Amino acid sequence: MTQQDNPPPQPAASPEGETVRVDIDPQLLLDNWRGEQDAATLYRSLARHHPSEQQAEIMLEMADVEDRHAEIMARRLKEMGIPLPKYRLGLRTRLLMLLARVFGARSVLPIVEGMEANSTTAYLGAGQDPAVAALAGEEQTHYRVLTQMTQPSGPTEIARHERWHRTGGGGTLRAAIFGVNDGLVSNLALVMGFAGAQADAEFVMLAGVAGLLAGASSMGSGEYLSMRAQRELFERQIALEETELLLAPEEERAELVLIYRAKGVPTAEAEQLADRILQNPETALDTLVREELGLDPDALGSPWGAATGSFIAFAAGAIVPVLAYFSGAGWLQFGISAGMSAVALFAVGVGVSLFTGRSALYSGGRQLAIGAVAAAATYGIGTAIGVGAGI
Repeated sequence: MTQQDNPPPQPAASPEGETVRVDIDPQLLLDNWRGEQDAATLYRSLARHHPSEQQAEIMLEMADVEDRHAEIMARRLKEMGIPLPKYRLGLRTRLLMLLARVFGARSVLPIVEGMEANSTTAYLGAGQDPAVAALAGEEQTHYRVLTQMTQPSGPTEIARHERWHRTGGGGTLRAAIFGVNDGLVSNLALVMGFAGAQADAEFVMLAGVAGLLAGASSMGSGEYLSMRAQRELFERQIALEETELLLAPEEERAELVLIYRAKGVPTAEAEQLADRILQNPETALDTLVREELGLDPDALGSPWGAATGSFIAFAAGAIVPVLAYFSGAGWLQFGISAGMSAVALFAVGVGVSLFTGRSALYSGGRQLAIGAVAAAATYGIGTAIGVGAGI
């Protein structure tokens, strides 16, 4: 938008009824308008894929609220003389809808919860239209509703929620994205280094495959050892807790009572609860491990699962720069490899934006720039080595 298209600052009424001057950012209002429409579309998509009929109905009601917010913003834009552009669904919203279809609506709810929290804060920030700031309360209500939706409602849900919580929200998805990124950037740099040295396509392909296998094996074995050590530590702590329960049950009872009192349970009720729990040794051990150690005995982590996941994620990223050299496309192989890697880098950045809350275009562009710098550096080094070696 050019300077002459910018409307003057809009007046707003103060609580005392006096007119004050507020510097409103029209672009910010447009971004909010798009965000509200994205939110309405996302909630309707989540409602279609949510297993709970009651929660699906709530999401449809939230979508209607987001539509009303968008209408308020559209009206303000028209009052400011700013034409509404053609609405296009945002990239992040498309990705979340895809993840909801593949993994279920519950898998993306913690991410949407964070987006609502960000909206609440942003609507109260500088440069916002007073009509938008007035919507912050309803955005906060949506955040609270989503928080309740992500809370566990039974033993199975509690275990699932605790695993999600300990990994910081989608830990498996997060690890997969960064594993793909590691493989992509490291092998892209390796392939570009050999290409810069003017090595034959067969040697570039061999180097890329070797880099893939070496890197994936290193990641997998490292993850296995790390998870194995962590699991053995947890199993040792559980064994010690079991021994303490057998040798000093009264002390363990006192610890349970103290834990529940710290949570706000009255002393008499905390003692009764501890006594009921200690009547069953298995239940007592399970409760002590969860409450005292903060561990889920059924979810200590699988070393082989972690190793396999890391190997596959790294290999999935590392194969991208090498694929073109299997095509036999001659001198086009370098360009195809660089182009495929660029697309993959941008896609990884978009995936990262789900967790950071930054713009998908910004995160994708940043990841592309980082990969380009790494590739350019190794290409230059490879060129210098090739010239020096007379290749």
